[in-house]
Amino acid sequence: MNNPETSLPKNWAVRFFSIFTGQAFSLFGSSLVQFALIWYLTQETGSATILATASLFGMLPQVLLGPIAGTVVDRGNRRLIMIVADAVIAVATLLLAYLFWSNTVEIWHVYVALAIRSTGGAFHHPAISSSTSLMVPKEQLARVAGANQTLQGLVSIVAPPVGALLVAVMPTQNVLMIDVLTALMGITPLLFFSIPQPPKIAAQESAPKKSFLQDLGGGFKYMASWPGLLMLGLMATLLNFLIAPTSALTPLLVTKYFGKGALELGSVDSFFGIGMIAGGITLGMWGGFKKKIVTSLTGIALFSFAIIAIAAAPANSFWVMLVSMFVIGFMMPMVNGPIHALFQSIVEPGMQGRVMALVSSVAQAMMPIGFIIAGPITDATSYQTWFWMAGILNLLIGLGGFFVPALMRIEDNHKVQNENDPAETADQAAPT
Repeated sequence: MNNPETSLPKNWAVRFFSIFTGQAFSLFGSSLVQFALIWYLTQETGSATILATASLFGMLPQVLLGPIAGTVVDRGNRRLIMIVADAVIAVATLLLAYLFWSNTVEIWHVYVALAIRSTGGAFHHPAISSSTSLMVPKEQLARVAGANQTLQGLVSIVAPPVGALLVAVMPTQNVLMIDVLTALMGITPLLFFSIPQPPKIAAQESAPKKSFLQDLGGGFKYMASWPGLLMLGLMATLLNFLIAPTSALTPLLVTKYFGKGALELGSVDSFFGIGMIAGGITLGMWGGFKKKIVTSLTGIALFSFAIIAIAAAPANSFWVMLVSMFVIGFMMPMVNGPIHALFQSIVEPGMQGRVMALVSSVAQAMMPIGFIIAGPITDATSYQTWFWMAGILNLLIGLGGFFVPALMRIEDNHKVQNENDPAETADQAAPT
């Protein structure tokens, strides 16, 4: 296999970081919209079920379209896919801003807008993720991953208080228009810089062109041939089933249980972001344990204690939630970073769109069910109930993972599969 790094220009950083900067602005705008819409629903309804339903509409398209989107990304022009996805999201936001401006917006309008934005994200995320290894030298991937973690942390710190300030001083439609502007800033670099396509393998070029369904099935076959990946998908599914509702229910916990306002809600996300930056820097300096999965499982176990602390905090101890959100944010790079680096380093570029989309779909598949269940349970019991459940069960999952052989040998059993099945090397083997 030809190494794609050999074709990288010397000024690769100019292209990559121009696109990266544009996407950073787009991410910031999206975070403002997310805060504004969640705050609007919280103030208008005060219903856990409404918030959970909104999260459901914002997640379900990515779950259902993930495998299809990943196949489209691997078969199509990734640059064009990113442009179209960003443009669709911007148009949906623009229409929603008009509804707010005309004072005709209804709850279901917000649901539809969230679903359209999620659909665009289903194609955009695997496109940019799978393109990174083709734009960045392999030895720089860890630094780029650190930059991504830092960016997400910075956005988590800056966007919530800025969002809280904006919703206090301007109407919601003006906040939405900021996202339209930042989406255009994300698209602009893509109009001037190309994104390389996966290199063609000689064996693939000489073989008959596969159909869309064959390529789609190839992604499932790849996952099925990797026992540890299947176990990782199952673990991620259970974790997201438990964790996602806690995020959706946080506005209610802050406002109804702790009795705080928009600024305090923004500070929760800010402490989470500060933790992410600190965790990303720590992981970058330390590197984690020798086995990446050990780092991830340890992170899961430790942030579970922080979730339990939130559930146990008295109503007059809001500071406990802030400290706990810092700990959760600190552990997120420890959980996600090693796995993301693993996929980028050993999964062939031509398969990354499908693999990343499939893993994401599996990880998110149970989240809608979690939203549907968590909302009514919270409305019927207390704001802390789901946090208790999530903290305790996540702790059991994190500790239990150490006793699952396929998961603990996730890196080795993929290598063994490739060695035992040389006929699949052209489609499955990772560049080394």
